[in-house]
Amino acid sequence: MQEVTYPGKGGVCLELTATLLADSLAASLLLVVMSFLWTSSALLLKSSRAAPALLSAARLYSSGGQYEYILVEKRGEENNVGFIQLNRPKALNALCDGLMREVGQALDNFEADGGVGAIVITGSERAFAAGADIKEMQNQTFQQCFAGNFLAHWNRVSTMKKPVIAAVNGFALGGGCELAMMCDIIFAGEKAQFGQPEILLGTIPGAGGTQRLTRAVGKSLAMKMVLTGDRINAQEAKQSGLVSDVYPVDQLVSEAVKCGEKIASNSKLVTAMAKEAVNSAFELSLAEGNRLEKRLFHATFATEDRKEGMTAFVEKRKANFQDN
Repeated sequence: MQEVTYPGKGGVCLELTATLLADSLAASLLLVVMSFLWTSSALLLKSSRAAPALLSAARLYSSGGQYEYILVEKRGEENNVGFIQLNRPKALNALCDGLMREVGQALDNFEADGGVGAIVITGSERAFAAGADIKEMQNQTFQQCFAGNFLAHWNRVSTMKKPVIAAVNGFALGGGCELAMMCDIIFAGEKAQFGQPEILLGTIPGAGGTQRLTRAVGKSLAMKMVLTGDRINAQEAKQSGLVSDVYPVDQLVSEAVKCGEKIASNSKLVTAMAKEAVNSAFELSLAEGNRLEKRLFHATFATEDRKEGMTAFVEKRKANFQDN
């Protein structure tokens, strides 16, 4: 408290003293408020700078604004399995150009995500994908198809370094069967049906159907399916080698995600090498494939994950892979 004396007077002016005291308190309060506002604005600025990154991360797996034809998220206990669900239920997930471009975009995002070790692609219980969108391609001409390299971007699935699992319920026909065969592993629900019925529409498979189906099931069955348009069911697909496992309809997706989690728990670097080695068997001679396999095997000895994996085995503990 400050005392102020009137000139010529000997007393203390209590009124003025009270006024100055009030002014002093007001000034102190003002300083406190200004300090609070300064701190708040700084925090707000910091938050605003961080917000775009957070929003970007959220949008990456949001199906609300970014995607029209698919649903995208991460699954698994450690969110290490990318999940793509085809979402055109009224069209039985017919593979229009927009849907396939969105699938490619989602795959690009998952490929770049270091936390994702495998991807699952599925549809609905009624249809994985009943084929390409015939209405969309009905009026295409040869010139348009050839000049525009029609269907070229569909191959994004088959060029992924990370393993892709198809979880097929219901129809996988035409382009839907081809999409499933682009994946590395196919799981089927008990009621799944596979077929290449393009011959019934006056055309032939155009996204790998004649090539991948023949490699999967052999010439005789592939020829029959392509020339007649006949379908095979899930059990026949498993017996022929087209699918690896068959599950009840309501368990299919969860089993596919579990498989993805197993894959994702291994070294992503070495997993990519293993995938490359297996895929080479479809393109190289036995001698060439063996040489590639040997080189990739030797290459694992340049990784820390190979050292960690073998050390963990010797020490009887779980390996802690760092993907390098």
